[in-house]
Amino acid sequence: MSNGHGNEPKNRPETLAARALGWIDPATGAVSPPVQPSTTYARGPDYKLLTPHGYLRAESAAYDQPEALLAKLEGGAAAALFASGMAATTAVFQALKPGDHVVVQESIYFNLPKWLREWAVPWGLEASFVPTGDVPALAAALRPGKTRLAWIETPANPTWLVTDIAAAAAAAHRAGALLAVDNTAASPVLTRPIELGADIVMHSATKYLNGHSDVLAGALVAARDDDYWKRVKYVRTRAGAVMGPFEAWLLLRGMRTLHLRVRQQSQSALAIATHFKGHPKLLRVCYPGLPDDPGHAVAKRQMQGGYGGMLSLRFKGGAAAALAFVARLQLFVRATSLGGVESLVEHRGTIEGPDSPTPQDLLRVSVGIEHVDDLIADLEQGFAAI
Repeated sequence: MSNGHGNEPKNRPETLAARALGWIDPATGAVSPPVQPSTTYARGPDYKLLTPHGYLRAESAAYDQPEALLAKLEGGAAAALFASGMAATTAVFQALKPGDHVVVQESIYFNLPKWLREWAVPWGLEASFVPTGDVPALAAALRPGKTRLAWIETPANPTWLVTDIAAAAAAAHRAGALLAVDNTAASPVLTRPIELGADIVMHSATKYLNGHSDVLAGALVAARDDDYWKRVKYVRTRAGAVMGPFEAWLLLRGMRTLHLRVRQQSQSALAIATHFKGHPKLLRVCYPGLPDDPGHAVAKRQMQGGYGGMLSLRFKGGAAAALAFVARLQLFVRATSLGGVESLVEHRGTIEGPDSPTPQDLLRVSVGIEHVDDLIADLEQGFAAI
C-alpha cells in the first residue's frame, strides 16, 4: 500500500492514526484498507518469495499496516502483533534464557505475576517482586550482570499506581538490564515510554488500541531492532502466538479513532474522580489525575494530555458495600476488560479469585465515551444501596 506520493506524510500523531499512515490501496484506491486473509504467499519460478511474506505465522501482509502505525505512534523501531496481551507479555520473558533474573512489580495485572510464579520460575527464570511505583525498591532488587529485564506497568491495574519510567529505565540500564513497560492504560496518546528510556512497550491491544470490545489482541513495540527483538519475534513465529487477519484489520480500524476516544475518556474520568473524591461512603478514589494522588506529580510529568480513562473506587463498607453498589448500577456494564467505548465496572476480587491481591473493597471503573453527566448520575444512584 502507498499514500500515492512515494513518501510518508510528516504529520502529527492524531493525523497519522486517523489516516492509518495515509496508505491507499494501489489496486483499488480504497481509503479503507482491505482485509488480507491469506495464510500463505506465492513464490516465483526460482522459488524466491515475491514479497517479504511467506506464511502467516511468521509475517503477514495483514500485520504490516497496524504494526507500522503502532511503531510510529510509540516512537519505536519495530512492532509485532500477538494473539493476546498475555501472548505478547510472555514472549518478552520467553525470549530470555533459563537462569536469567527478572524484576517485576507486584500490584499489576494479576495474570503476569501468577504466570511467572506458576510457569516461568519452574521453567528456569529467577524472579524478584517489588512494590509497584517504588523505583528505589526496584533498583535495589536489580542484580548487575544477572538481571536481564525489569517489568513495570504504569498506571498499574487496578490501583492505578504510577511509576517513574525514566527513573526505572536509568536504574535498569545501570544494572545492564532492559526495561519493559506495560503501556495499556495510558496508550501512546498519553505516554510514550520509549521516549523516556524504555526498551520494550507492551499493549493489551484488546483495550484502548482497539477500543470497541471486539478484538482479542496484544502488541509489542521495540526501541531497537536488535538481537533481543529478533528472539521475541522468534518466539512469536515458533510458538504460533499470532492473531488472525480479520482481527488485525479490526485493530487498525480501532486505532484510527484512538486519540479522540482516549482524550474523551480521560476528560470524563477526571470529572468523575473529582466529583466523588471525599464521598462519605468511600475510602478513596484511586486516580492519578487527582492532585492528592500519591503518583500525581510523576503522572503530570510523564502523561501528556490526560491521566487515562481508568479509576477505582474503594468503599468504607468493604466487599459487601462494593457489591451492593455495583448491583444497583444501570448504565455501567458489569463486565471484565477496559478501554472500550462503553463504560464497565468490575469487582476485581471476585474475578481474580480467592488468592486475589486486590482489596475486596475495590471496584475498577473503565470510563467510556457516554455523556459524563449520565455516568455520574448512575454512580450517584448506586450509593442508595449502601
